[in-house]
Amino acid sequence: MFHPPDILALAYKQPIMQDQMVLLQSRERQIPGSVQYEIRRYRKQPKWVVEDTGMMVYHFKKSEPQENYFELRFCVSGNVYCKQKDIECDMCKFNASRSCVERVESVDVVSFRFSPMHLSQFVKPGKLKDKLTDEVLTFTHNSSFSKILSLCTRTRMVLEALLNHTYSGSFENIYINAQTQMLLLYSLECMLGEDKEIETFQCKFLANEADREKIIKAREVLLQHIGEPLTIKELSRKVAINECYLKKGFKELFGTTIFDFYQSQRMEHARYLLYEKGLSVTEVSVMLGYSSISHFSTAFKKHTGLKPCELLLR
Repeated sequence: MFHPPDILALAYKQPIMQDQMVLLQSRERQIPGSVQYEIRRYRKQPKWVVEDTGMMVYHFKKSEPQENYFELRFCVSGNVYCKQKDIECDMCKFNASRSCVERVESVDVVSFRFSPMHLSQFVKPGKLKDKLTDEVLTFTHNSSFSKILSLCTRTRMVLEALLNHTYSGSFENIYINAQTQMLLLYSLECMLGEDKEIETFQCKFLANEADREKIIKAREVLLQHIGEPLTIKELSRKVAINECYLKKGFKELFGTTIFDFYQSQRMEHARYLLYEKGLSVTEVSVMLGYSSISHFSTAFKKHTGLKPCELLLR
C-alpha cells in the first residue's frame, strides 16, 4: 500500500515525537462525493524550526477504485492565536496585540481530499493540454505518487484566508469550498512546473492592485449572493469596474468564467444543504433561486453526476 510522507515531519525535517504534540484545535468535515478537509492546530514548541511546506498526494488502486483520492496537504508555521480559541480576549480581537499573554504561536496542518467524483466535474475532453493533469483528474494515471509543492504567493494568500476567515454556518461551507478549488488550481499548475507568481498577468490592468482588489471583491460578492443570481452588469456595478475588465480579469485570476464559478459554488452548496443539513430538494431549489425543481435537478446532475434525490439515498 502507498504511504506518503507525513507533512509535519517534512516541514520539521525530522520525526516529531507524540509527547511533543500539543493539539490546540482540530476541525474535520466530510461530505461524500465532495471535498473532505481537516485542520489541526498545534502549539509550536520553542525549539521547533518548521518550514512552510506543501504536498500533493495521488492515491491510485486499480483493484479498489473506491479507495482512490487526490489530496493536498500543507503545513504553515508562525500564525499566532489566542488560547481562548473562538472567543478572543479584548487585546486579541482583530489581531490588535501580539504581546497578549493569552496568545500562542502555532503550526497549522491542513489537508484537503478530493474524490474522483468531485474532480470529474473539471474534466473537459479536448480542453486539457497536459497529459499528466488529465490522467490525475480522471484517475487513469496508473501509479500512486506524492510531490512536494513550493508555496507561491497565491497559495499562501489562499491558505492565510482559509485559516483566518470569519465566516460561519452555510457561508463558511461556501467559502471553504471556493478556496479549496483555488488551491487545486495552483497546485496543479505547480505540478506542471508553471511558476506563475501573482504579479505576472496577461491582462495589463491587473498590474494595478486596486483593479485586482475589485476582481477579488466580485468573487466575494458572488459567494455572498449564492441564492440571489446576479447579472454581470449588476456585479460590475457593485465592485465599480467595467464589465469587460471584470470578465477578463476574473478568468485570469481564478481560471474560470464568472458563470462557471458561480454555478459550481451553487451546486456544491446544494450538495451541502441536501446531505449535511438534511433539507428537501424543494427547499434547496427555492433557497438557491431556481424557478423550478426540474431546472435545479438538471443543473445538479450536470455538476455532480447525481440527481438530488440520489444523493439523499446515500
